Amino acid sequence: MNLLAVWSESSSQFWTTQLINHMWQSTVASFIAWLLVLTMRDNRAHARYWVWMAASVKFLMPFSLLIAGGESLRRVTESPITGPAVSNVLGQMAQPFPQVQSWVPAGSESMPHPINLLRFVILVVWASGALVVALSWCLKWRKIHTTVRGARPEGFGIGVAVLSSRSLVEPGVFGVFHQVLLLPEGIGSRLTPAQFDAIFAHEICHVRRRDNLTFAIHLMVETLFWFHPLVWWIGTRLVQERELACDEAVLLSGSKPEVYAEGILNVCKFYVESPLACVSGVSGSDLKKRVVRIMTEKVGQKLTVSRRLLLSVAVFVAVALPIAIGLAHNAQLLAQSHSDEVSASLPRFEVATIKPTKEDDGMFLMRFSPDGVQIKGMPVQEILRMAFAVQEDRLLGVPGWAKSDRYDVDAKVDAADAPKLKDLSPAQRKAMLLPLLADRFNTKYHHETRELPVYALTIAKGGSKLKESNPADLAANQDQLGKTMMRMGNLESQGGTIATLIDTLSPQVGRTIIDKTGLTAKYNFTLKWTPDDGPAPMPGGLAGGLPRGDAGSTPDTGGPSLFTALQEQLGLKLEPQKGPVDVIVIDHIDPPSPN
Repeated sequence: MNLLAVWSESSSQFWTTQLINHMWQSTVASFIAWLLVLTMRDNRAHARYWVWMAASVKFLMPFSLLIAGGESLRRVTESPITGPAVSNVLGQMAQPFPQVQSWVPAGSESMPHPINLLRFVILVVWASGALVVALSWCLKWRKIHTTVRGARPEGFGIGVAVLSSRSLVEPGVFGVFHQVLLLPEGIGSRLTPAQFDAIFAHEICHVRRRDNLTFAIHLMVETLFWFHPLVWWIGTRLVQERELACDEAVLLSGSKPEVYAEGILNVCKFYVESPLACVSGVSGSDLKKRVVRIMTEKVGQKLTVSRRLLLSVAVFVAVALPIAIGLAHNAQLLAQSHSDEVSASLPRFEVATIKPTKEDDGMFLMRFSPDGVQIKGMPVQEILRMAFAVQEDRLLGVPGWAKSDRYDVDAKVDAADAPKLKDLSPAQRKAMLLPLLADRFNTKYHHETRELPVYALTIAKGGSKLKESNPADLAANQDQLGKTMMRMGNLESQGGTIATLIDTLSPQVGRTIIDKTGLTAKYNFTLKWTPDDGPAPMPGGLAGGLPRGDAGSTPDTGGPSLFTALQEQLGLKLEPQKGPVDVIVIDHIDPPSPN
């Protein structure tokens, strides 16, 4: 198997999904910015400019970064702030296009698909377009840079270097971090002193606003996302609003509208507009509308308190929403994602004997002893699944031999640690297998969050039909931690919990099941159903830790389906959902080392 090809395909699909989600989020953000600008038509242009700038910067800031920050905060607090339903809704809003699971188990007979040719072609087209845009900006910048290098300094003494050039380029501010004001030579003879002062004030306004820096950021957005029409539209809006903002500043400084308008028209008459958008000149935007606006002395109003509050709320929501998505994971998934951390604080097995199973009768068991655990006839995949406390759909990258080869394991802790096992839950005892898997099977893994289909186990209409176990019977069989027997189409449990039921049914439906019943007692129940056509996947890791029974029994072909039987016989219901799920990706695992 070509593992590189598998990784490339999975990585390619991952980044494709991330890009689609990012484009969706940025497009929605641009639409929201447009709505905000509509409400600010009568306000100052500089406020609208910053709204458009925020929409531009959003293209450089995927929500996934903020979501990751929220997940990091969640790991620190170790307390989810919302329930699973809210988490799923928020996740769908932020990432409506789910990640496609494409892991191919190592050792599988089917070879991984080659890297999708269409994705490769799209990548080449994008890179070519970005290169063309970048080269275009570089050539224009070089042309202006040559003009600036040939200019001579003028002694205005205003804190900004003023250069005079023989070029016919209009007055403009050049430079991003070290700005200089470039004036065409002899401009004083073409403009009246009042006109020159107004034009000069316009350029100084660009310097103070740092318009070249902010628009250079947008040029980066245009280079990376040249294929998105909204990016270019936002660029046009930015140029328009920055020029209007400087016009308003000039009028507010006391310049006469007619003098200022005549100055702009004379500049357009005698000089050429700057070829680079991040060189802030005087003739940008729609010249006719600007002149009309200047002559009518139309200066926008300052933002009212309510509008400032609206903008503040919009910014807060834009940042807080993805962080909340990262925080809002199901408490059960949170605990499962930290199973490796929990295992580090538990006693370790001092001695472990691992042997291939001699009898392959399709049965396996796990039994907890006072000083350890005994496993009979269990595939490595089932041991992994139990140790991580996840279902099969959340255990990815398991090689074929680990699914088929069965082993007997007899592991014991040190005599000094044996008393500690009495206080551990079955889940904690299973988590003790993680260090054993790392030491003897050379297991390496990592966690990922993926959008997967799941089932929610709820109480059906009419109420639960589960019968609670007799406390006396539970006390008599306490050493067995409950008893559950599984055959195809038949499940019997004495003293089983909802976790027992979920652990057994999840492989049958092929999805993770999340408990939303609120039932916490132990129950006696029998469930009979007709499996779907074909061999049903056999469950592993029963909560009771006892044999699953005759795997080869023939089920009743005339009985109800699993979903119907669950509702009619136990009063429970499986509801399909989708949500972010913590999965375990097995990066490496070997057959067990010698005893």
